[in-house]
Amino acid sequence: MLTPRRLIALSLFSLVVLSSRGQPAAAETGTEGITLDDAIQRALAKNFAIKVTGYDAAIASARLTESLGKFDPVLSGSYTYSESFNPALADPVTGVRAAPSYTKTDDYDAGLAGVFPWGMTYRLGTSTTNTRGTFNSYADKFSTFAGVSGTQPLLRNFGFGPTLASIRIAQANRGISQWAFRQAVMDTVTSVIFAYHDLNFAHANLRSAIRSRELALGLLAENEKRFKFGSMSEFDVISARSRVASRAEGILAAERQVRETENALKQLISDDHTPALLGRHLTVEPPPPAPVVVVDAAADFRTALDQRPDYQQAKLSLTRADINTRLQRNQLLPRVDLVGSYGYNGYDTDLRTSRQQLRNEDYHSYSWGVVVSVPLTFTTERGRYRAARLQERQAQTDLERIEQSIVVRVGNAAGQIDTTQQRVQVTRHARELAQATLDAEVKRLRAGQSSTFFVSQQQETLTGAEVRESFAQADYAKALAEYDRQLGVTLAKLNINIDPPK
Repeated sequence: MLTPRRLIALSLFSLVVLSSRGQPAAAETGTEGITLDDAIQRALAKNFAIKVTGYDAAIASARLTESLGKFDPVLSGSYTYSESFNPALADPVTGVRAAPSYTKTDDYDAGLAGVFPWGMTYRLGTSTTNTRGTFNSYADKFSTFAGVSGTQPLLRNFGFGPTLASIRIAQANRGISQWAFRQAVMDTVTSVIFAYHDLNFAHANLRSAIRSRELALGLLAENEKRFKFGSMSEFDVISARSRVASRAEGILAAERQVRETENALKQLISDDHTPALLGRHLTVEPPPPAPVVVVDAAADFRTALDQRPDYQQAKLSLTRADINTRLQRNQLLPRVDLVGSYGYNGYDTDLRTSRQQLRNEDYHSYSWGVVVSVPLTFTTERGRYRAARLQERQAQTDLERIEQSIVVRVGNAAGQIDTTQQRVQVTRHARELAQATLDAEVKRLRAGQSSTFFVSQQQETLTGAEVRESFAQADYAKALAEYDRQLGVTLAKLNINIDPPK
């Protein structure tokens, strides 16, 4: 149980401690002032979430470049030397085995190969073979060929669709990652706005707590003065001291709230990952009063569909699923390929002469044919096609789910704006009435018609009204930011232009 003596000691101790700690954060050493625009710009440059998602966008762009490489021609060349020493059969009459044969072969090959967007593979090249041995007394015999060959699918893998499917899927993935990057930036900017107003409210709450203590100290000084003249009881003095001590506790809680909200903002706008981050302090410039707006959720629904990154990602996912479905449908067809080649031959004991025959185009060579390959069951292909169709239906359903979610979220965000606007008006009026009531109660106390209890109670009522008004103002600003995020127009409203990293 607190005796009057202990209560007085506690009050004096609280006054000494809070005289050094209970000041606004702006007065602290090493404190930096920051505006909302500064905070947003720092977040755009240093926020880790933006950086990590930016890598996803860059990776997706690299994957698209990788898929485009399938049309790059491939230049190849080879040289092969071989020797073959083969025994001869024995004469069936004499049983004498003839001398073994010995063959040496040099093969040279060079070519350029690739694939066209409609699915045809081609190869343009030349080859030279020099075969000599015991059969021709090791005389050089150069056989050369130069020409082009190709394979054109007629059913499976025919046309632009199957050939370009991987590229179109990579393009969809790049678009998805770019919208995801935009979503990350928009979410981060909105979080910065939230944290900024939370910190501004925390400072306002701290100022209210300090003002409440100052009011209590003023009442205590007045009570002590009146007690000396015998116009007030000792109970009123002790009661005033008790109020000073309890409001000192409120300052400590408000200071803790400032530190925590300050750390939340610093985490969003800094890339410092050392304990030094906690040693720096921020104060925010009071933001201008949020404008009074009237929103129409039904009219803004179309804007949300056009601008929201999650909806655009869902649309691209559906496009990607459709591309894959059409590709897997094509794979259900049998493989029927038209093959052919055309070129010129050369043959001589002299390599230069053999090549000259190619240039003269005297000895042409061509071939054509059809290659058919039909799986007996198509089990693998049927399974892949069924899975692709289900994934497409899943993507369509998810798109509809997001549309419904947008309807609800935009409606809720619009309702929150209306509610917080009314809260700002109501809390402002309540704070004005609380101030007027406190002033009247102080006059009654000085006239001997009230007591310390009622004045202290009105002081606490005023403090609570100030806090609720600041809280309502912060919530209103956050409601506006949330509505912009739900519409997907946050970056446009703030004139922020972003390009995903490449």
